[in-house]
Amino acid sequence: MNKVTTIQSRFVPITMENIDTDQIIPARFLKATTRDGFGKNLFRDWRYANDDEQQPKTDFVLNQSIYTGEILVAGKNFGCGSSREHAAWAIKDYGFAAVVSSFFADIFKNNALNNGLLPVTVTDSFLQKIFAEPVTSSLTINLEEQSIKIDTTGEKESFEINSYKKTCLLNGYDDIDYLISMKQEIEIFEQTLV
Repeated sequence: MNKVTTIQSRFVPITMENIDTDQIIPARFLKATTRDGFGKNLFRDWRYANDDEQQPKTDFVLNQSIYTGEILVAGKNFGCGSSREHAAWAIKDYGFAAVVSSFFADIFKNNALNNGLLPVTVTDSFLQKIFAEPVTSSLTINLEEQSIKIDTTGEKESFEINSYKKTCLLNGYDDIDYLISMKQEIEIFEQTLV
């Protein structure tokens, strides 16, 4: 996994609430067991008419070249619905490093963290301020400080994150990498049990 420290980028806004995992990555695309290639089907049913890549829906943000960036900003209750790790894989594979919302479904949030995708929970009012920004605006997410800033206005808000997952993201660790990094401490502890 790549280290996550600071993400400064323009953002892609999807103001809709209650975006479930089947909208993020439809079930018919879940046949693979590796993380690669899911990005092309991110929000597939919203991006293409008649499930045809030759018929992009021009009104959807991912099909508009003015919307670019590593940060996806979405309405409340993002990632609800069925448990599928593929949703986090698709978002990450598309090129997003973080998702900002005022509420995340617990399973989606954990899947995101486990796959190096940073879910940032903000207040409803801060989320609305982000949505009100022009498309050329950028955000800065500082994981070390646990803060998110609207760069054009300087407005800033703190966010919470599990300290273990924060350590993993800052160091680019998955759970196994973390255990390996703690090998010496584990061995010392095991000696105390003898």
